[in-house]
Amino acid sequence: MIYDPVMIRIVMVLALAGLPVVAHAAEPPALARARALYNAGSYDAAIDAAASVRRDPTAGDSAALVLARAHLERFRVGAASDDLTAAREALVAIRPARLSARDQLDLLVGLGQTLYLSQTFGAAADVFDTALGRAAILTPPDRARLLDWWATALDREAQTRPAERRAPIFASLAGRMQEELRADPGSAIANYWLVAATRGSGDLDGAWDAAIAGWVRATLGPDPAGLRMELDRLVGEALIPERARALSAGDLPDAAFALRAEWEQVKESWK
Repeated sequence: MIYDPVMIRIVMVLALAGLPVVAHAAEPPALARARALYNAGSYDAAIDAAASVRRDPTAGDSAALVLARAHLERFRVGAASDDLTAAREALVAIRPARLSARDQLDLLVGLGQTLYLSQTFGAAADVFDTALGRAAILTPPDRARLLDWWATALDREAQTRPAERRAPIFASLAGRMQEELRADPGSAIANYWLVAATRGSGDLDGAWDAAIAGWVRATLGPDPAGLRMELDRLVGEALIPERARALSAGDLPDAAFALRAEWEQVKESWK
């Protein structure tokens, strides 16, 4: 069975929590209030406020976007199928040309989230990738979150495929994270996913090297402790047992012990 890295991640990601919605000048007060309520996590109230603006000829599409994303967040928390249906119906009714550039990006994010939450992971990854092409308008933390959604969706798609068809997906994921690290060596998302994807492609030695490199590069990012905790869990719970099985000549406990000692030495040397 493939070890699912999504299941062990605690610090770096909050499932598919939405990007904050951004207020715009000269929009109806009810829409501004809906945005504020969404950002505050008051999704029921945000839905009510956005619904009151749906018929506004100039702001109705933006209101539908806020309403849809609030339904997505409510579905993420409560898993009520009506919320996912309401979100999808609101999203497909939106006229993108009437949205600002940021709202158009949020529409792509909402579409990707809807696909992901419907367990259509490959298509969700494609939509998140499209959104990443417009991500220059996002703050660095929001862009990192979007990158993580793309990686998570691609990983989940790989898990649905037979083992022999997973390697190309993980190779694509690893290649993208290598590009990200060339631009931002301290990226927690890219450092983590490079290890996970290289491992998923079957290159356990490469994943080991990437884990050590990620541990060292962690100090270049904003949250070294968070990244190192995630790498430590991935190495300890997945990579060491798998690499020990691959390296051992029948003495699995000794191989695992040696690898754990080697990893502890890396951590001690690069505090």
